[in-house]
Amino acid sequence: MKQEQASRPADWKNFEDFAAGIAANRLPATDTLSGETLDITLSNARAVRLKFVSSNRVAWTEGGAGGRDWYEAVNVAADAFFINMTFAARPDEDEAFIVNVKTRRVLSVRERVRPADEALGEPRVMQVYTPGVLGVSATPPSGVEPAPTRDLIGRTAHYEYSPQHIYEHVYLNSQRYAWQNLVGVQRGHGDVDLTTAYKFDQNQYVFGFREFIIPVASIFFYNWDAMRSTGKFLGVTSDGRIENKPAGAFIRMKSRMIYDKGTEPI
Repeated sequence: MKQEQASRPADWKNFEDFAAGIAANRLPATDTLSGETLDITLSNARAVRLKFVSSNRVAWTEGGAGGRDWYEAVNVAADAFFINMTFAARPDEDEAFIVNVKTRRVLSVRERVRPADEALGEPRVMQVYTPGVLGVSATPPSGVEPAPTRDLIGRTAHYEYSPQHIYEHVYLNSQRYAWQNLVGVQRGHGDVDLTTAYKFDQNQYVFGFREFIIPVASIFFYNWDAMRSTGKFLGVTSDGRIENKPAGAFIRMKSRMIYDKGTEPI
């Protein structure tokens, strides 16, 4: 923590400073999945069963492991849910499952806050993206197979998380984006951070970023039909606590850069 504090601007805000109130424009959680069971098979051979025993408690099993932990589900598009899970036994980890119960497509995003000495020169919060399918039916899933996308490159958009939280995103290339705070406690601050973008379905994207200056990362589902962003942050507060914070915004597209052939970003 001392090394991180020393390497950032003196007036840089902490995770808890900008996260306060950033869920004001988020879609509400739903209990639609309560009582349901989802069997998920991922492309890396992980097999996960999620049994939603209440509106915020899920019994999960994977191989010989299992637990009963907190979750939150948000209905982010027709038949699609953003499921955010934390683990009492592993407070430095979480996992989000984006699932479409009709097409049976799945994208898993696992996150872990690494010790500072394990992540020298890199963002402390790491993310692993893995597509998959629901169920074990012989019938193949339908719709778009989740995959890395370049659709966001060159776009500039504004995200209004609340009247006091407005951010500008500029999607630079397949690995990085630039952000600046237009309204809020971070006004005037900005940076370029590492990103991952997946196309989940038509006009639906999963976007994550990992910050360098403070230990925080995010996962968001973009619904371009509704122009809504729904997601969460995982980060470390100024006093060393690991917190998982919800967030959500209204999206306003502002511009798009067109690149000449042969000059496209990576």
